[in-house]
Amino acid sequence: MHPFLQRQGLDYTIYVIEQHGEEQSFCQGFLYNVGFTEALKDDPSYDCFIFHDVDLLPEDDRNLYTCARSPYHLSVAIDKFDYKLPYVALFGGVSALNTSHYRLLNGYSNLYCGWGAEDDDMARRLYKHVLAISRPEPDIARYKMLSHKSREPREANPDRHYLLHTALHRAKTDGLADLQTANYSVTSVTHKALYTHILVNITKRKPIKHVHPRKIGKRNTN
Repeated sequence: MHPFLQRQGLDYTIYVIEQHGEEQSFCQGFLYNVGFTEALKDDPSYDCFIFHDVDLLPEDDRNLYTCARSPYHLSVAIDKFDYKLPYVALFGGVSALNTSHYRLLNGYSNLYCGWGAEDDDMARRLYKHVLAISRPEPDIARYKMLSHKSREPREANPDRHYLLHTALHRAKTDGLADLQTANYSVTSVTHKALYTHILVNITKRKPIKHVHPRKIGKRNTN
């Protein structure tokens, strides 16, 4: 990544956010929120964040790692998907958000642990705030996905459909707003030569209580 970013003449820092602790399922959105918060402690002047799956590598230097006026989805064409966008609302893989937009959106949801739907939850937050997704041309925004053959199959989040169905009801409270009460701790922040490594201890998540959407926020009239 460094030669790619240096050829673009960018002033940047790479942060690698790693999870450990009691929670065995990967909590991607949670880690993005922690990374955003810790990075701003390093340098409050950061005005653009690229949220990047670790297994994606850009193929074209013209794919500029900058923020646009609207949320910017960079990984348009991935080899795994025959270099085609799977669906128009996709905002996962590699995405760019300026700092003010990320705060407006309350970051990602903290509740998605296990594979699936945290990026679709973010897309719904964008829709809620009338923020359209912009993209570079697909012949530029091409990515290679690294092989996962040596890894165990990813565990799907059994609550992902329910969480996505209720996403907009939680958008104001689930994210940066409740991060400090989300039972995690930063074990270490290590400034290495090529990147900053942040190790995050996440305690076991409580089971998601499924509540019918019509009952959310309903007043007791008795």
